[in-house]
Amino acid sequence: MKRGTIISGALCGFLALAATRLTAADDGAIILPGTAGTTLAQEQAALKAARRQSDEARDRSARLEQQASAARDEAEQARRRAAATAARIQQAEADIQAAQARIAIITRMQRAQAARLAARQEPVVRLTAALQMMARRPMALTLVQPGSVTDAVHMRAVLGQILPVIQQRTAGLRAELARSRALRATAQQAASALTQAQADRRERQAALAALETQKRVAARDYRANAGLESERALALGERARDIVDLMDRLEQAGDLRERLAALPGPLLRPARPDQTGAPAPETTRAASGPPPYRLPVIGQLVTGMGEVNDGGVRSRGLSLVTQAGAQTVAPTAGRVAFAGPYRGYGQILIIDHGQGWTTLITGLHRVTAQVGDTVRQGDPVGITGQGRPTVTIELRRNGRPVDIVPLVGLG
Repeated sequence: MKRGTIISGALCGFLALAATRLTAADDGAIILPGTAGTTLAQEQAALKAARRQSDEARDRSARLEQQASAARDEAEQARRRAAATAARIQQAEADIQAAQARIAIITRMQRAQAARLAARQEPVVRLTAALQMMARRPMALTLVQPGSVTDAVHMRAVLGQILPVIQQRTAGLRAELARSRALRATAQQAASALTQAQADRRERQAALAALETQKRVAARDYRANAGLESERALALGERARDIVDLMDRLEQAGDLRERLAALPGPLLRPARPDQTGAPAPETTRAASGPPPYRLPVIGQLVTGMGEVNDGGVRSRGLSLVTQAGAQTVAPTAGRVAFAGPYRGYGQILIIDHGQGWTTLITGLHRVTAQVGDTVRQGDPVGITGQGRPTVTIELRRNGRPVDIVPLVGLG
């Protein structure tokens, strides 16, 4: 066989192999390691939850701003504005969480897009190389190339078969490149949204700090006995064996306080004591349902009630991973029974809601509420630490843990 025929046959075979690879690349599905549907579903669920939390926080903020505008008392107005600002901070934190979830989803899509693009590019590169080899041959060599008419017909047939595939493949590549550009633009938008949400959060945190000072000044007469109550709570904490014992002691003190507050004032001596009937029997309080409840922080649920953690301890509440320095608010109305550090739990907060209901919040970095404060749902009470802090929330009814999930609609 002559040298020209060998070159022509090799090129034809190379072109045919490239065409086969082009067709196979269209039929095959690309599966990326580490991109299981469950993980993507979790990212999409996190994005959906963050958007819902942002909408709820925005609605709470607008409602509290209206209440602050309608308030006539200076202390009440400052209190409502502080709660509205705390809600706006939580809205910014939810926006940050949503932006992070969007970036994670877009990054996953970009990895899949890069793999598809690579799979489409490889056979086109091979085909282009073969065509370049043919194009670089000198014209004179082409004219004098020995070979039969059958070889020329064969070459023409191969080229006729491959050219439509080339056109189709390059059109697919153009579409893939357009999708890649769209993904990059979406990623830039998500990054811009994340930066804006972080800036909004810092601005609102500064505003809340100023409002907290204003609120303390306006309500300074209200906290005449704060020091005494704080010392009593700290003494109970020192005597308690563990955090469960501390909550039991605080619940007992709260029950005693409620019973004392319910006692009637002094009665005047009747004119005819002999005609006075027996005192009315003490009526028992009717058991009430759970208070209106919401999660005190914006975050991702990592441990549910009843789950066993790495230390082998069964959880009595919910644990959430939050943003660094996340705003913490009162989950419902009540009275602060304990606020401060406690035995490896960080700064903790215990709120007595009355009727036997109490909330424990652990893992805080700083508590802004003080023992004896009466808080309403949404009032700022503390912030979390740096890094990826974990906050645990426990709700108890007469000393027994209560599942929070049905109350806040997470189920």
